[in-house]
Amino acid sequence: MSEARSTHLWRPYTQMKHAAPPLEAVATTGTRIRLADGRELVDGIASWWTAVHGYNHPHIAGAVAAQLAAMPHIMFGGLTHASAERLAARLAALLPGDLDHVFFSDSGSVAVEVALKMAAQLWINRGVAGRTKVLAFRGGYHGDTMGAMSVCDPEEGMHRRFGAWLPEQIFCDLPRTEAETNTLDAALTHNRDRLAALIVEPLVQGAGGMLMHPPEVLARIATLARRNGLPLIVDEIFTGFGRTGTMFACEQAGIVPDIVCLSKALTGGTLTLAATVARTEIFSAFWSDDPAAALMHGPTFMANPLACAAANASLDLFEREPRLEQARAIESRLTDGLADLRGLPGVADVRVLGAIGCLQFANTPDLAALKERLVARGVWVRPFGDILYLTPALSIEAADLTRLIDAVTDTVREEAQRLNP
Repeated sequence: MSEARSTHLWRPYTQMKHAAPPLEAVATTGTRIRLADGRELVDGIASWWTAVHGYNHPHIAGAVAAQLAAMPHIMFGGLTHASAERLAARLAALLPGDLDHVFFSDSGSVAVEVALKMAAQLWINRGVAGRTKVLAFRGGYHGDTMGAMSVCDPEEGMHRRFGAWLPEQIFCDLPRTEAETNTLDAALTHNRDRLAALIVEPLVQGAGGMLMHPPEVLARIATLARRNGLPLIVDEIFTGFGRTGTMFACEQAGIVPDIVCLSKALTGGTLTLAATVARTEIFSAFWSDDPAAALMHGPTFMANPLACAAANASLDLFEREPRLEQARAIESRLTDGLADLRGLPGVADVRVLGAIGCLQFANTPDLAALKERLVARGVWVRPFGDILYLTPALSIEAADLTRLIDAVTDTVREEAQRLNP
């Protein structure tokens, strides 16, 4: 290993032997990332969709500083604190229906693990045996831990190499058509006695390729789950907190899931925190005189006070500032700005929903070269697979959004010209 490539850091989703040196960030502000070499990039993906208010928002920074001075952490076993109590009550008030029972953890993957465990233990607590499977949807992505991997797309997902290690689940296509709806209905009927739950990403399958579906599809899934007496887990880790134009994507389908997973933008991109929120019907199965009926999970940093303070401050900003209106304005700008790319050589599709804009290539391009050209145009965008996408901060200023759109359109036209000189 050459000295230039020597590193103690093992990077995510990266073949370290051939990895190009990463860009070194030294500061952030608003929607900008400043690099060690003095360059400044407009962040087009909000640090994996988390920094919905931009970076270094003074209200969040102030709340975290105050909490740090008072109590940075306290264990949640046998103790509680006001920041967690307040955050749980606020999330319950924001979510639809009786999603009133909040279990905190550290990351989105763990929030999914907790949801799967809730569903499994629900049936155990009810005295029902054999409910060991989950129905998930092709194209989905729910995280990198073992249980979460088991409900990701088994063929096209990044986890297919782990098939022999993972619990075997049941997969269907999203019910976009009548035939697919009938297939899902038949699968639920056939497997009802061995299913613990269904899990779905509402409206957008994010890391699976920004695959979008209308609210009617989500409503069909909820109807079939209810008809078969099965809990519906909705993974709002990507879509929650305004990304699709409503506070939560499930609102657009008019449904109340049984369990919701939240993370990413929960703290405004400041600290790691996740929540798994259940309806009263789910929670009641764990309300018992039997100690063994308690939910058997307990993260060490559960309800970390610093993270809860950041999340409460982030919710303050959703109350005080027009984030949902901003998301819808971004949707309009992305729709107009990316429209001309449709039909270009090498472009398979362009799709937009809320503050999500996605261009899909007909074939996977040279991603490293594509990213370099985007950086040269002063933007930070991280294409993956066959897509190039934008998920900026909801608070992004018009000039920075224009810069992002122009950089993407210029880069894609350059790619089209290369394919069709």
